[in-house]
Order: sequence, then C-alpha cells, then structure tokens
Amino acid sequence: MKLSCLQENLSKGLNIVGRAVATRTTLPITNNVLLATDRSQLKLSATNLEIAISCWIGAKIESEGSITVPARLLNEFVNSLPAEKIDVSLAPKGRALEFKCARYDARISGMDADDFPPIPEVKSGQKVKLEPDVLRQAITKVAFAAAVEDSRPVLTGVLMEFDGDQMTMVAADGFRLAVQKAKVATKVQDSFTVIVPARALLELGRLLADQTDPVEITISANKSQILFLMKNVELVSQLIQGTFPNYKQLIPANSVTKTTVDVGEFLKATKAAAIFAKDASGIIRLQVMPAEGGKGDGARMNISGRSEEIGDNHTDIDATVAGDASKVAFNSRYLSEVLAVLEKGKIVLETSSPSSPGVIKQEGKDEYIHVVMPMFVQW
Repeated sequence: MKLSCLQENLSKGLNIVGRAVATRTTLPITNNVLLATDRSQLKLSATNLEIAISCWIGAKIESEGSITVPARLLNEFVNSLPAEKIDVSLAPKGRALEFKCARYDARISGMDADDFPPIPEVKSGQKVKLEPDVLRQAITKVAFAAAVEDSRPVLTGVLMEFDGDQMTMVAADGFRLAVQKAKVATKVQDSFTVIVPARALLELGRLLADQTDPVEITISANKSQILFLMKNVELVSQLIQGTFPNYKQLIPANSVTKTTVDVGEFLKATKAAAIFAKDASGIIRLQVMPAEGGKGDGARMNISGRSEEIGDNHTDIDATVAGDASKVAFNSRYLSEVLAVLEKGKIVLETSSPSSPGVIKQEGKDEYIHVVMPMFVQW
C-alpha cells in the first residue's frame, strides 16, 4: 500500500471513525482502525462490534493495500503533524505502516486487516431518506431519555416508527418519555418499526452536523442491522430485538392545569433550584399560581429547591395559566435535560395532580411530547 493525503483530511477522518473504536474489549484488534484503499480513496473503519463507522477521504493512491493500527496512537500522531501532505506506505506483507510529513517520520506497528472484524454490509431491505437537520433534531430531543442500565435492553434503545411520510422517534427509561414526530424525505410503502441503540443514534447525531445531503436509512431484510448512509460516511448498528412498551398509553389524555412559560427562564430557575436540591435526591418543587380571579396579569410559577443542611431557594417566573393552581415535584436532572434541548420560546407544562405525570410541549407545536414522572414529597 502506498498513498498520500492531506493531514487535515486524515485527522478529520480519524476523528469521525474514532467514536466507534472499542474502549473496553476482549478483542484487542477492535482498539485499532482499519486503513484500506477503496474507490480510489482511503477508507478508514472502526467497530466496537455494536456499531461500525466507515469514512472515505481523498487520497492519491499509488498501490493498493490494507492494515490495522492502534487508533488512539495514530490519531494523536496525525494531530501532532503540520497541515501538509502525508505520505503513507506499507511494505508488501509488512505489518508496520510508515508515515512521512514534512520533517516528521514514523513507523507504527499494526495487525493484519484480515483479522479485523468484518464491517457489516446492509445493501438490501427497507429504505427511507431523511433530511440531516430533521434527523439530528429528533435525535437531540429523544435519545437522552433512553435508559442507560441494561436491565431492560429495549429501553436502552430508541423506537423508530415509519409510516407513510412520517417518522416517530420514541425513548423511555421508566421515569420519562420523549416522543418526536418528523417528516421523511421519501414515503415508505409499508410501515415498519425498529429499535436502535441510543448510543448509536447519539454518535450519528454528531456526524450529522457536517451533512447537507439527505441521509439514506436501510434496514436489513431480517431487521438485525441498520445502515445510515451519508456523504463519505457510513454508520452501521445492530438493532435491539424485543417489544417496546406501548408509549401511547403513557401519555396523559387530560390535564387540570396548563402553564405556559419561557423555556430559557424555566431552565435557569431549574438549574438554580438544583443546586439546593443536591442533598435531597435532586427534588425540585413547582407551584403554579394563576392570576387573582383567574384573569389578567400576575400568574406565576415558583420553582424551589431545599435541603435541611444547606438551605433553600425560590424563583418566580412569569406564566400564563389556564386552569387551577397546582403543585408538583420533579427530579431536577430530568427536568433540566428536556428544557435544554427545546427550542427558544414558550413551552406548555400540563399537570393534573402532585401524583400525576407532567407533560411538556412546545407552544403551538404538537411534534414533540415529553412526559416526566413526579416525585412524591411532603408539601
């Protein structure tokens, strides 16, 4: 193998695939990145056996070949080089990759490419296209709500439903539920659902920041793998098998109080209350007080946090209230995480009682719904 490429391109490519490099593994070669000539370009690939990312970068190929080398070492070395051309060479049947850039010279010992786990190919199956911004925003608003613990594997994933020209993305961890609806770029003929690991979608979200072309999604015929095809980048992930909970049953149909507030003010007040709630299981209290007589200005929401040892704090923010006064307590982390991903403007908090879930929506929009379970406290 003999080729040359620009330092900045190689560095960018290594950063992209580096997210899929295994960190804790019993298979040492998954700590490596695969370099191979392909399509008259340099192909970089990495996998942790759950997800695999491949990236193609421009290169002048003089002779074909492939090798795997330690990903972290290669990334650190390439980032230390000047922004100039890098000459890369591998002797026939050799296992040491040689790099030359300006006055820098290095040899990195590697392992045979044949020993690298095969990168799954998903060529046939159901296909759908989404605009990158639409997909990235859906991931941002939903994936964080998936479970981290593996006690219920399906909850570590995100349900993706495709029906006609609509995609619904759903995540839940037993304490909260996030649902986002979005339009797809190409209609699907037959509706279908898959459960994608949240970790895979979070990595995809990072990759989508640089994408402008529609993302093509392919689900394998046996629904075991999913491929996200972008410009010069591919991400393949295993799918989670199992039955996702009926999320529609978890969304309250009615509410007693609807409180409209500014999302920025609500988030600041929540963060302030969280400081005082650290020693109290992160519990913050919300009290909604309609205007006197139920009309005019003066409605407000009070957000508070308190701890016996530290003290307490209270913040009032302006609100528009439809319905009765209400009290409810939430986990500060769950509340701040959803407020942080919402768009600027007004949000609506729907509540029924201190023991009922709260529902958060963006004012005037029905594409996103977030349900948060309440915390039980003494008022």
